[in-house]
Amino acid sequence: MHFARLLSQTVAWLVAAAWVSRVYAAHRGLPSIPNLLLPAHDLTPADLPTLTVIVPARNEQADVRACLKSLLAQDYANLKIIAVDDRSTDETGSIMDALSASRPDRLRVMHVTDLPAGWLGKTHAMSLAADSSKSDFLLFTDADIFFRTDALRRALANLVAEDADHLVLVPTTLIHRWDEAALLSFFQIFGLWATRPWQIANPRAQRDAIGIGAFNLVRRTAYEKIGGFGAIRMEIVEDLGLGRRVKRAGLAQRICFGRGLVEVHWASGLGGLVNVMTKNIFSAFNFHISLVFVACVWLSLFCVAPFAGLLLTGYRIPAALTLMAISYCYLLMSRISGLSSWNALLAPFAAVAFIYTLLRSMTITQRQRGVIWRGTFYPLDQLKRHMSPLLSKMSPRE
Repeated sequence: MHFARLLSQTVAWLVAAAWVSRVYAAHRGLPSIPNLLLPAHDLTPADLPTLTVIVPARNEQADVRACLKSLLAQDYANLKIIAVDDRSTDETGSIMDALSASRPDRLRVMHVTDLPAGWLGKTHAMSLAADSSKSDFLLFTDADIFFRTDALRRALANLVAEDADHLVLVPTTLIHRWDEAALLSFFQIFGLWATRPWQIANPRAQRDAIGIGAFNLVRRTAYEKIGGFGAIRMEIVEDLGLGRRVKRAGLAQRICFGRGLVEVHWASGLGGLVNVMTKNIFSAFNFHISLVFVACVWLSLFCVAPFAGLLLTGYRIPAALTLMAISYCYLLMSRISGLSSWNALLAPFAAVAFIYTLLRSMTITQRQRGVIWRGTFYPLDQLKRHMSPLLSKMSPRE
């Protein structure tokens, strides 16, 4: 009994030390990431390279109009937009066609009626559009994203100035309810452990790669070098898959902040967020059940247990240190995202909700032996066969 208590107290101190170490690294590292809202980044890229924005959409009639209008209003001149109607059964295609008719100089629409075997609908749509374009740069985004008029110009100018190959502009999350804020602000904190944003530009930090579906801006030569979306045609989290391949290929990757430049509302309420993440969160672990259980244990020890530790004699000091570090992480991220740092008080609730989401995603995927995404079923064995490795470097043949 004494040994068990000593062991648990040691674990509590190790957790506290890990949190303090991570928050110190974040405190030093996050300010090094460019904020594109600053006057120094209000630039236009030299020589006006061509840019094509690719917007795949399936049954997105509620959002696609606002998305495309915000892209049509961009203040960057050398811009084309390709909207891909991927087998929609609602008015998505009609909305795209109407907007294209009003701006044929800037917006072109592609209609996909059949999905070839061995492809996800989204990767297939983006690959088709990229292959039909010859622009210097490609921006892959989603149909529910809204862009401020200067977002593309500022981001492209930063990428060109940095001589980078891939740039992610972190989107601003629009919040309509308290439970959305609780889970998404926690997701940002969890993200500081999954990937260190301040190490994205470090070519030696192979595990620190980034890809976000709302804003993946990539140089065409880099896109072709990694094999395009054809190389990750069956990856559910294709945005992260693209980012990993860019990093492993030794290409220059960057991340930028800019609150309000790119905006997205993920889903309505906790239930909506859980449903959205259920389809893809298991795939982020390459469908490894063991990794999901490790993540659940980690979340329990690092994000739930410290709150309980405040109530237990012998655990209060390490628990207090941990909670102060967690709170400071929330404060750091609130300055970037705009989400209130008071959401730290809901961290244990959000952690439990995230654990539930992980287990739900794993259970449902295993039970149905695949993933149902946008009305299409993708078998689990096929998805696993085409997954990119989590950590290994790309081979020369890739």
